[in-house]
Amino acid sequence: MAQRMRKSPAEIELIRAGAAVADVGGYAIRDTIHEGTREIDVAMAGRDAMELEIAKRFPEAEYRDTWVWFQSGINTDGAHNPVTGRRLQRGDILSLNTFPMISGYYTALERTLFVGEVDDASRAIWEANVGAHELGMSLLKPGASCAEVTRGVNGFFEERDLLQYRTFGYGHSFGVLSHYYGREAGLELREDIDTVLESGMVISMEPMLTLPEGMPGAGGYREHDILVITEDGCEDITGYPYGPDFNVVG
Repeated sequence: MAQRMRKSPAEIELIRAGAAVADVGGYAIRDTIHEGTREIDVAMAGRDAMELEIAKRFPEAEYRDTWVWFQSGINTDGAHNPVTGRRLQRGDILSLNTFPMISGYYTALERTLFVGEVDDASRAIWEANVGAHELGMSLLKPGASCAEVTRGVNGFFEERDLLQYRTFGYGHSFGVLSHYYGREAGLELREDIDTVLESGMVISMEPMLTLPEGMPGAGGYREHDILVITEDGCEDITGYPYGPDFNVVG
């Protein structure tokens, strides 16, 4: 596990390509979002776009298990609920999750979106989660521990009386897919993980807030970028934009 937490230059290049493929899936999903479209149709559009992109970039690779999870409305209340045949409605909160797989290495892109418009209560929660996301990314640097980063984001949510709506840990490592999704237990952004970040590690930042059905702003809000720890900070290798300016669509 300790060896797998530190990526070789070749692994980082493969992960970097995977992040770019995830972005391709994200844009394909965005283009498919319209009132009345089914969740499953949006998910298939994203998956197909990624598989074609992988085949173009890596003609000699092994192709297996690239997938998309895409949820709308109440279906966003879990981190990764199953895709359904629910049809999108104006004002729906959406959860975009793309997962390309290249020769066994998985990467991911996750974004909050809304169909057509976003109400004020939802926008406030969304913008708070984006703020936590940006803070969390700024804390990812060599010498910081996973627990320290977690405490920093916890404090941000606590100041806004939102910590009770946090869903789970704030990030994890990447690598060869296994039953633990290519993640190493020692490189999780949680309160009980004291691993110190080092150059060459690859980790996500992905805060999520879930407000229960019936509350103003109900739904699951989630942003996810992949970051490579460098000698003096981190490099964000996710390109698809986050936040309301780009992701109120359809």
